[in-house]
Amino acid sequence: QKRIMITVVLALIPCMLMAMFNTGYQAFLSVEQGGTLLDSWQAVAYGALGLEVSSTSVLGCMVYGALHFVPILLVTFAAGGACEVLFAVVRGHEVNEGLLVTGVLIPLTLPSTIPLWQVAMGTAFGVVIGKEIFGGTGMNFLNPALVARAFLFFAYPAQISGNVWVAAVPADGHSGATWLSSYAEGAGHLPGHTFADAFLGFIPGSMGETSVLAVLIGAAVLLLTRIAAWQTMLGVLVGTAVTAIGLSSIGSTTNPMLNLPWYWHFVLGGWAFGTVFMATDPVSSAFTSTGKLIYGFLIGFLCILIRCVNPAYPEGMMLAILFMNMFAPLIDHAVVRANIRRRAARYVRSST
Repeated sequence: QKRIMITVVLALIPCMLMAMFNTGYQAFLSVEQGGTLLDSWQAVAYGALGLEVSSTSVLGCMVYGALHFVPILLVTFAAGGACEVLFAVVRGHEVNEGLLVTGVLIPLTLPSTIPLWQVAMGTAFGVVIGKEIFGGTGMNFLNPALVARAFLFFAYPAQISGNVWVAAVPADGHSGATWLSSYAEGAGHLPGHTFADAFLGFIPGSMGETSVLAVLIGAAVLLLTRIAAWQTMLGVLVGTAVTAIGLSSIGSTTNPMLNLPWYWHFVLGGWAFGTVFMATDPVSSAFTSTGKLIYGFLIGFLCILIRCVNPAYPEGMMLAILFMNMFAPLIDHAVVRANIRRRAARYVRSST
């Protein structure tokens, strides 16, 4: 189990690097448009390091992004670790490495400007309610990282979404909202960048979810080491494409999301990150091969359904995965029962 956890963390390294770079990149883009750095102490520290405040400076963007990402990462491990130790002491068990992956996933699903006390609360909620009350690592049926993000989304929507996606406050009032939010709110177009920008991750969004390229590198690691199930990923891909193509063929004059080209869903929001690192969680997903395909397909279907039918919540991936986490055991049960009936019928035919 420890090897699996370490491998998943290694697969997340490209997303962590991109999280730090893009946070700084988005902030400096805003500064170049007339904005100011969010925190004065960070501006002072940045100047003391002699680094260039420019969106073209890779090192400059990385350092500024690290000033936001690393504190969130440390608070996540501190809060989650405290909960793990408390439950281990009460139960008389050793502290396991279950928080290793969850502690990295949670910061990557959050915006760079979220208050640290909310990070601590969300992490504690995700670890305790999403995992520990069911018996700890390996016993949970919900993904703890998604439980933490869902708690923060519904408890503190102003800090988890909307106009807080970049670490700078533009003087001209430009919101910096995600492309999905802008499109769903009635813009009817994607703001000024290309499909390549979205694929590479040079867009506003949760810190680790913007770059599909970084996610694909992680996916290759998980698939080559056979830690993640390709059936789940394929199911999500097919479910997303079929549903998006069907809804986009209908179109709408009042709902912009129905007019979004189907292939854009793959590079916007947390679709790629959720497909590779959340939906494939071996504990909370389906176990049978056929069940994984069905499970993944329904996640893709629900994600697009939520995005398009309820434009007030344009993301969809988080709720789709959490909803299907609850039905994964039922899917496996149905698949196993179908196999038993099929084998029983084959045995009867061979006997006669």
